[in-house]
Amino acid sequence: MLKLCVLSGREVCAILARYGFIQVRQKDSHIVMQKRDYNGTITVPVPDHAELRIGTLQSIIRQSGVAKNEFEA
Repeated sequence: MLKLCVLSGREVCAILARYGFIQVRQKDSHIVMQKRDYNGTITVPVPDHAELRIGTLQSIIRQSGVAKNEFEA
């Protein structure tokens, strides 16, 4: 298993966008990404920081349902 990359908020948003998430709004330093599917709407807030902490990135991965290997080195 590889380590998670150090990613910026914008890079995480780009990865989420590849999986159907769209940016619905931005307030201050947080970008809100959403994806609608047959089960409902998945909403993921992403901090717009230069580097996201590992715990924050893990939380985004868990909330989004995107495979962890998309965020690994």
